[in-house]
Amino acid sequence: MFNIIARKTLLDYCKRYRDAASALKLWYHVIQKLDINNLNELRNYFPNASFIEDNRVVFNICGNRYWLVTRIVFEFKIIQIKWFGKHSV
Repeated sequence: MFNIIARKTLLDYCKRYRDAASALKLWYHVIQKLDINNLNELRNYFPNASFIEDNRVVFNICGNRYWLVTRIVFEFKIIQIKWFGKHSV
C-alpha cells in the first residue's frame, strides 16, 4: 500500500475542480491499495501514466482534460502530490 502525501491537497483539488472530483477520488482509492514496485507494474493499472524526471509520474485524469503530477518513490511506497490542473491542448 502507498502512503499518499498529502491527502488534504488532493481533497482541496477536488473542491477546486468539481468536475474532476470523482475521478481524483477514484485514482486515490485505486492507487493507495496497489502493491507495485516500479513504473512498469504501475502501467498495468494506469497505462497512460508518463514518467518524467525526478521520479515524477503524470496521470491523465478525466480523459486527459487534467493532469495529476506526482512524485513516486516505489522503494518506500510514497506518493507525493505535486500539482493538479487542466491540460490545455
